[in-house]
Amino acid sequence: MISAEQKPMLRFLAVMTAASMVGLQGYTILFNNYAVEVIKLDGNGVGLIQSIREIPGFLALLAVFVMLIIKEHRLAALSIALLGIGTGITGLLPTFSGLAFTTLVMSFGFHYYETTNQSLTLQYFSKGVSPLVFGRLRSLAAASSIASGVLIWALGLFLDYRGTFLVVGGVVFLAGVWGLFQDPTHTDVPPQRQQMILKRKYLLYYILTFLSGARRQIFTVFSIFLLVKMFHFSVREMTLLFIINNTVAWILNPLIGKAIIRFGERRISSIEYGGVVLIFLVYAYTDSRIMAASMYILDNILFNFSVAIRTYFQKIGDPRDVASSMAVGFTINHISAVFLPAVGGYFWMTSYRIPFLAGAVLGAVSLIAAQFMRSHHEPDEPVEAVLPAYTVAEVEQA
Repeated sequence: MISAEQKPMLRFLAVMTAASMVGLQGYTILFNNYAVEVIKLDGNGVGLIQSIREIPGFLALLAVFVMLIIKEHRLAALSIALLGIGTGITGLLPTFSGLAFTTLVMSFGFHYYETTNQSLTLQYFSKGVSPLVFGRLRSLAAASSIASGVLIWALGLFLDYRGTFLVVGGVVFLAGVWGLFQDPTHTDVPPQRQQMILKRKYLLYYILTFLSGARRQIFTVFSIFLLVKMFHFSVREMTLLFIINNTVAWILNPLIGKAIIRFGERRISSIEYGGVVLIFLVYAYTDSRIMAASMYILDNILFNFSVAIRTYFQKIGDPRDVASSMAVGFTINHISAVFLPAVGGYFWMTSYRIPFLAGAVLGAVSLIAAQFMRSHHEPDEPVEAVLPAYTVAEVEQA
């Protein structure tokens, strides 16, 4: 059950998550067209920028040390403000070096918020409730992404790239400032170890996190670039695709949380990785704009299944290790992100199919690894046995 003392944290995470998605999706929707049309980047240049974008994710483990001097929820709010600043000034620096700088700034904000978001959710909500909370937050993120798409669509009628970036970034920055004046914490949570932690019993979590990060890079970088470069999707077409994509995610994400509780992390992850193999093969060989766009939507839906990796950790991990392990996990998730976009961009120049064929291989390896996921939770146990019905309803209402 969501208690009265937990509701401020749920509200805080909801506002911060919404702002995070407005900033990230606004940036993502505009990035490829802005990079191609204004800065004239090719596949190699886009890959380099995307590698730079992932450096803050690789450095997420430093959040453990930042939290020695800043409370975790304060760091979350500061990260959202930084995301807003980076997004807002992107259109003011229309060069490769300018885009690299603004990408780095907004990325520090986004990645450090994601680290604290995962940690706070696992700390403040129980094993039976956290998948539902993750599902509801992701549903809210999808709705916020739709709002961001609609906003950009409307702004595009009378503003150029510079003005659009400024408006989107300003909205996100104000949300971060609001968060700085909130204190959603309470004392009834296990104290966190303020150090980096690596344990053998978390090895499968580390492996799945690494593979998920590598797959995510191919999805984030090259699937969108494929639509713009090879199938010539315009800004308006990309915006419409984002709206459709996130409408589907908005509807399905709460169901994903319930499915994790009902069927267990191993089964949900197996569905995700099996689908990934098929999707990347279609990306590599389809000549249809509609098929490519459909695979992008399906790819995004399956990527939301990755929350199962975090709920799996919650079931096997020490509650005192959550903050540190989420930071370390986020760094592991981004090891491949530092070099894979640049390497993939290089191979793209030889054949655009190569990054997607590599993604299919990663999906197959992930599928094998997921079969080793075990926890004390019985995957065949129905939701009602793990979580009372009134709790499900209360989370959904919240």
